[in-house]
Amino acid sequence: MTKARLLRLSVVLVSIFMILLIIVYWDNVGTAHFYLHTSFSRPRSPGAIPGITAGEDWEALPDVDEFLAKLLSSSLKQNNSTPRKTEQLLVQGSNKPVVSNLEEKVRGYDWSTHKDRNSLDQEKLQLERQRTLREFCANSSFTFPTKERSFDDIPNYELNHLIVDDRHGIIYCYVPKVACTNWKRVMIVLSESLLDQGVPYRNPLDIPREHVHNTSTHLTFNKFWRRYGKFSRHLMKIKLKKYTKFLFVRDPFVRLISAFRSKFELENEEFYRRFAIPMLKLYSNHTNLPTSVSEAFGAGLKVSFSDFIQYLLDPRTEKMTPFNEHWRQIYRLCHPCQIDYDFIGKLETLDEDAAYLLQLLKVDRLLRFPPSYRNRTASSWEDNWFAKIPLAWRQQLYKLYEADFVLFGYPKPENLLKD
Repeated sequence: MTKARLLRLSVVLVSIFMILLIIVYWDNVGTAHFYLHTSFSRPRSPGAIPGITAGEDWEALPDVDEFLAKLLSSSLKQNNSTPRKTEQLLVQGSNKPVVSNLEEKVRGYDWSTHKDRNSLDQEKLQLERQRTLREFCANSSFTFPTKERSFDDIPNYELNHLIVDDRHGIIYCYVPKVACTNWKRVMIVLSESLLDQGVPYRNPLDIPREHVHNTSTHLTFNKFWRRYGKFSRHLMKIKLKKYTKFLFVRDPFVRLISAFRSKFELENEEFYRRFAIPMLKLYSNHTNLPTSVSEAFGAGLKVSFSDFIQYLLDPRTEKMTPFNEHWRQIYRLCHPCQIDYDFIGKLETLDEDAAYLLQLLKVDRLLRFPPSYRNRTASSWEDNWFAKIPLAWRQQLYKLYEADFVLFGYPKPENLLKD
């Protein structure tokens, strides 16, 4: 009887081991490599990154997660001990890119230098941002949709904004209209997920914009199911515990203005057909609209900011389809009450935050964060943009985006919400 039990146990253990080897092999031949044992894989000292405690969360992992992590880490340890040719010191200067995209041509780059914020100030700033987020996530009197669900309750398709770099142990949740194009470029360089004539990109600005936003370029959490099957959630949790997680946010109303400017004030065929035509029909009473955006712009047919706000507030909008990612709330994209982010950057302090983050990630000698756009949408523009929007609409809009304001420490825009 005892021999039979031992035999069955041996068969089970060998089967599990073989499955894990298949998973590791599968991942190694994919576009991103499963390097768990990185500089961020080890338990950090309390002062390593603000808000991160040393290893206590890791010890609390369920047995299955711990078993997977230890086995995979030990089996891949040798891979990480081999020096990589690609991790070279940054040698290129501030090469200005050849700009081919319409939006980048219009907006241009700001190549002026910016003085970095003192590291001590940055550390305090991060602690304050994380404390604000955690306090409101824990505050039972502050509610918003999806707040109370667990990470396991989040559908896979809602995890498509979490980009993983296994080579350096980084997870980035991208938020459209918050410098995400350039942060995606940084992630491509770090993860080596895209090659140029067989060689990984070194300079983020060399990467064409159309490749940056191609979903096949990035390894995201929503792809884990296809790679790892029933182990996908376990592996996500391991990475969330061990990797450095960051996102960048922006004043919600300013983000909306920026989204409107780039998608409806510039000629964009996709957004014209998917969104502008329905808006013009519903809110401006237009019929027989041109089929192409160039014809529409030539005839002076453009979506107004008022049309856009009506579209956001219209209860029919999300009954048809969820908000597009460019105006979807940040809490719906990045799940900040379910994922404990180690670094919260803001577009308002992008240059300082980006420089500090790259230092914390120990990749500041590999690359520089690309420069900001010259004519970036500014918060000082809010009054002008909302001047013709009825007060009641402004108040409804604030309620729609209130969670983003509160969670990320943006003041309530009282001047827009009162007569």
